[in-house]
Amino acid sequence: MDRISDLDELLRSMRPRLNDGVYVFLSVPHDADITSFDPIATFREDEGLTIIAEESQAHVLGLPPLFRAAWIILTVISDLNAVGLTAAVARALADKGISCNVIAAANHDHLFVPIELAGSAMRALEELQFGDTKSV
Repeated sequence: MDRISDLDELLRSMRPRLNDGVYVFLSVPHDADITSFDPIATFREDEGLTIIAEESQAHVLGLPPLFRAAWIILTVISDLNAVGLTAAVARALADKGISCNVIAAANHDHLFVPIELAGSAMRALEELQFGDTKSV
């Protein structure tokens, strides 16, 4: 599988895909028992364990979400050494007033945007991909 590192090619090939559902960010203490929990991602920070999961999973732990999000995957297989993709995506979304939390995994970049702005985020990403400068 060829990984793409050229920014222009990454942008042309990013093909954003919006996943169904609502995803939430949670934070639990390091010693919390999450064995019955099914997160899509975790990250260990000094303050605790950040968990990203489907909203229905938040009820399992009885925790209020810190952030409710739509999950967009850039389906292009990007090189982890590529320069500029995150900045270009963040700029395109910021220009539309859309916050974005990005996770780079081994094959794809995963974007978490406010759930109520999912459609606007997809339009902004498609404009970036196709070079369309019309406003959404």
